[in-house]
Amino acid sequence: MTGGMAPPIMEIASIGGNLAFEVKERSGASPMSCYQCAKCSSGCPVASRGDLKPHELVRLVQTNQQQAVLASRFIWECTSCQTCSTRCPQQVDPAGMIDALRKMSAASGAVTPSTVVPVFNEIFLEAVRQRGRVFELGLMIRFKLRTRRFFEDADKAPMMLSKGKLALTAPQVGGKEERKALFRRAARSQAAPSPAAPSPSAEGGAK
Repeated sequence: MTGGMAPPIMEIASIGGNLAFEVKERSGASPMSCYQCAKCSSGCPVASRGDLKPHELVRLVQTNQQQAVLASRFIWECTSCQTCSTRCPQQVDPAGMIDALRKMSAASGAVTPSTVVPVFNEIFLEAVRQRGRVFELGLMIRFKLRTRRFFEDADKAPMMLSKGKLALTAPQVGGKEERKALFRRAARSQAAPSPAAPSPSAEGGAK
């Protein structure tokens, strides 16, 4: 027996199902085209810190592991740098898949408690909606109040203030009504019903 630690084992609860179909319809990505070459993971800048790697996430989608996928920390730690999609020889578009999975995770209440990224995203977008741009100091205060991480990174605040990196007053940008209309369109798009997956009988009849 070698001295290294054994890799974690992923247990597959079931095979088949509608997750891959729903992800494809929502994102335009093609999870079933993936043949697990792992080129996406070898270039991913956050693969080493996530609970999953990109090719593992795609495999879980292929095998209908919806609970594991939507509760994954990796879908929120992804930086959307598009490296995985650029490197994929099958044009699977893992980055597009992850965007769709984030929306599904938030809508189903399956977001893992080990991440605060959705909270940051919500505060950031609300700041843009209200003011047209981000007020960094206000964003930091609201984020820390929501997450209770009061003293994390607090030692950086004096340096940032002294260098003028944190404005003390909030900026105001015109076009408030246009921004509201933009956010309403985005909300309507997200609220659109998901397409129905084909039934097993329909699939069998097509063969």
